[in-house]
Amino acid sequence: MELMKGRPVDETGRLEKEIKVYDLLDSLGIEYQRTDHEEANTMEACNEIDKVLDVIICKNLFLCNRQETQFYLLMMPGDKPFKTKDISKQIGSARLSFGKAEFMEEYLNIKPGAVSIMGLMNDTEKHVQLLIDKPVVESEYIGCHPCVSTSSLKIKTKDVLEKFVTAVGHEPIIVDLPEVIQ
Repeated sequence: MELMKGRPVDETGRLEKEIKVYDLLDSLGIEYQRTDHEEANTMEACNEIDKVLDVIICKNLFLCNRQETQFYLLMMPGDKPFKTKDISKQIGSARLSFGKAEFMEEYLNIKPGAVSIMGLMNDTEKHVQLLIDKPVVESEYIGCHPCVSTSSLKIKTKDVLEKFVTAVGHEPIIVDLPEVIQ
């Protein structure tokens, strides 16, 4: 794996949804670095990519309430444990569970394994609430997929929060998840 600046020179064979991510980032003046790799849809694979990107690789979880009427995208450090009760209490929601793939694809145009904040650009009707764990907000850079799990991006967190999130109209809720399982 090699870290390259910006979008691929040759876009042959890349999915339209990936190219749209690069188009949006470029139009917003957001600088990013990219690496291409084999499909990465586990945290173990992402840890290998993390060594190249040198960033916090986020665990991105697509969640919903029991009634499947409220949907959330949670960004948290990949090595941090997750318990639904820790997040449910902070956002005042009923018990949360993992959202179904069909909702993820319908609202974010992302398949399981490629979940990323970049998918919010496809959620024009604001079905998904962005949740970000405090350590992610405090990091200088984040790593994320450009809506596919065969590339990863390194982007300044400040640019994601101040430019990207604003442009796609998703106001994040900052949460503070415990370090250890309670």
